[in-house]
Amino acid sequence: MRLPNAYEDFKKKHPALWEAYDRLGAAAHAAGPLDEKTRALVKLGMAVGRQMEGATHAHVRQAVRAGATAEEIRHVVLLAVTTLGFPPMMTARTWVEDALTDRNRPQKLARHGASRPGRRTSPRGR
Repeated sequence: MRLPNAYEDFKKKHPALWEAYDRLGAAAHAAGPLDEKTRALVKLGMAVGRQMEGATHAHVRQAVRAGATAEEIRHVVLLAVTTLGFPPMMTARTWVEDALTDRNRPQKLARHGASRPGRRTSPRGR
């Protein structure tokens, strides 16, 4: 999996920091009983909760790779409505739909039940 350019640049310029960060992430994943798919969905929920668009896109892709269906991924976003509120949930929903309908991987996503709904607009006018 290729990292975004900013991460690749950081990794190249600060390899010791990157390696420490990578080890920390691996240790956190290994520290408990959650399986890979559950961990991916939890990480997606955290990205949604922090309203991090890039991280939301990345965690959707990771969840798909871990075996999550499009409906499971969409459910994560719907759960945010009572915690974050309707507008932030709708914003995250647009990010998730963007990631699920990524034109670069239509065959892979189709196997996981992704479909592109009708045209939608973001609550923030994106």
